[in-house]
Amino acid sequence: MTTLHINGQARQVDADPSTPILWALRDSLGLTGTKFGCGMAQCGACTVHLNGQAIRSCVTPISAAEGQKITTIEAVADGSDRVGAAVHAAWVKHDVAQCGYCQSGQIMSATSFLKSLPKGKQPSAADIDAAMSGNICRCGTYARIRAAVADAAKALA
Repeated sequence: MTTLHINGQARQVDADPSTPILWALRDSLGLTGTKFGCGMAQCGACTVHLNGQAIRSCVTPISAAEGQKITTIEAVADGSDRVGAAVHAAWVKHDVAQCGYCQSGQIMSATSFLKSLPKGKQPSAADIDAAMSGNICRCGTYARIRAAVADAAKALA
């Protein structure tokens, strides 16, 4: 048994310690907002926060997360997270989602990025592109993603 601290709750997972966090979340705990994309940490669909940092859950074993704080899209999207709420509002305003498959990973990367900015700093387009570069959108909504992240940064300033 491994104890994982997910979205503010201690949760027991009965899985091999080498099991990726992604599969513990989806298969063991029923948290299906985090998506499987490539399984090689290349696409970003599986992004979650580990102690506030965006990580790829498809390649991070649960043993590396024991005793750490994991945050998933379910917690960011519930409206209680100020940055998550700003990102969600910007996503809707800019009609970012097309097929939607990558969106939980995109939002998790965006919220981690915005939380890492110094208070009041407005990121440049290059800053946003660099922060979001690990997330692939097959629909190609990158311009809308960049605009939404910039809008969310302004709303948080």
